[in-house]
Amino acid sequence: MSTMTAEPKKVPKRASSAERVSVLYDAPGPRARMRNNVLTVLVILAALFAVYAMVIKLDEKNQLSADLWTPFLRGDVWVNLILPGLFNTLGAAVVAALIAVPFGFVFGIGRLSDHAWIRIPSGVVVEFFRAIPLLIMIFAVMYGGSAVFGLTVTPFTAVVTGLVLYNGSVLAEIVRAGIQSIPRGQTEAALAIGLRKGQVMRMILLPQGVTAMMPAIVAQLIVLLKDTALGFIVSFEDLLNAGARVLPSNFNNIIPAVIVIATVYIIINLIVGAFATWLEKRSRRSRKTSARPIAPPGAVVSPGSDTISAVD
Repeated sequence: MSTMTAEPKKVPKRASSAERVSVLYDAPGPRARMRNNVLTVLVILAALFAVYAMVIKLDEKNQLSADLWTPFLRGDVWVNLILPGLFNTLGAAVVAALIAVPFGFVFGIGRLSDHAWIRIPSGVVVEFFRAIPLLIMIFAVMYGGSAVFGLTVTPFTAVVTGLVLYNGSVLAEIVRAGIQSIPRGQTEAALAIGLRKGQVMRMILLPQGVTAMMPAIVAQLIVLLKDTALGFIVSFEDLLNAGARVLPSNFNNIIPAVIVIATVYIIINLIVGAFATWLEKRSRRSRKTSARPIAPPGAVVSPGSDTISAVD
């Protein structure tokens, strides 16, 4: 009597990241790769020429003189001027972010409410504060608070309030878009099994929506960090104030000071951006979602994909 041995089941091999990309998006052909390489070389050469021209111009204006740059090698300049300004910038950004994110979730979810008495006021608040320039809001809080209500408003309070109202309103739209990116069939299925609308939002939509929102939320928080520089206009003692007002008044080196301060901003934003990339990847590994990432405000995304891709 013969026995039949069952063949072991073949476990499907997990596609590599390169294979997944080629399946999801159009891979560039030979001509497109050649064109991209040529454009890359041209952009690099143009950037190098721009840097060279800038260095030549700075040298012609004596902005590369050692006397203008040596203050940044002194410890007291960093300890007494630059670092306090940096701490004030980060402090205002952190406080504003801690308030703006809940603000955005509350009003973003409010805009999706089935109740008009919640949906309409939420929409009015979001659209109103999105439409007003941030600088005007900072001015209004700083000087309107004392002129109208007799309050003593500090520059820190004015900057944080303006950042919360403006960026919180933008975050509200990101939250709304993230929740709406979840396929509607999931909501209908959850309601069909007896979940209430609040449970659907809390258990189904928000966990997936947060993953989709993460890149856009962090991108907006980077904008919030840079917007703290607008506190310069109300004499907020931030990093820009230290670099564009205090340092040049002491050392008469406004161009080198602005270059150094801009470099500090770039380093901070690169760190935050790297953290955002890690956080988004970690979130997607630990939580499955059928929603696509929400594009940050102002980003250009190719139709039908999550990234910009060049095709032949």
